[in-house]
Amino acid sequence: DIKMPDISGIDFLKSLSNPPMVVFTTAYTEHAVQSFELDAVDYLLKPFSLSRFLKACNKAHELYNLRNQKQEAKNDFIFVKDGYEQVKVELSEIMYVEASGNYTQIQLRNKLVSSRITINDLAELLPKNDFIRCHRAFIVPKNKISKFDRNQIWIGEKIIPIGATYTGIQLT
Repeated sequence: DIKMPDISGIDFLKSLSNPPMVVFTTAYTEHAVQSFELDAVDYLLKPFSLSRFLKACNKAHELYNLRNQKQEAKNDFIFVKDGYEQVKVELSEIMYVEASGNYTQIQLRNKLVSSRITINDLAELLPKNDFIRCHRAFIVPKNKISKFDRNQIWIGEKIIPIGATYTGIQLT
């Protein structure tokens, strides 16, 4: 719940170093944006129906399965949800990843995959040695970087910003 006697649900979640998946239930609409900024799975406005509750549970279950998807060293692909389908994404085809509203856009060589996975969850699926988070809204594959300076990265003609908190990143 958002409003509790001693501490708000938002403040409690912020205090955790490794927060769990959370579905907020509350009678207040004004905290929805902040809850999603903290990667809440869902936000249920009281009173809510059983079907709405089950939808949130299913969403949490799907996210749990996605987070626990094993990335073996030999795998050169991941599966991400695109609409109602799980789409195979070849890691070698990824040009860059961009958070865009409620979606994460995965720009491949010849197509765009749009998924409701958060960029944080997608980052967990990608091999850390091959991909780099350079901005809160961007992930790039190291082998696609054609050049960079302290403020931006070029992937071919596409210019990707380097966020202020990411200026010390190691690209090698």
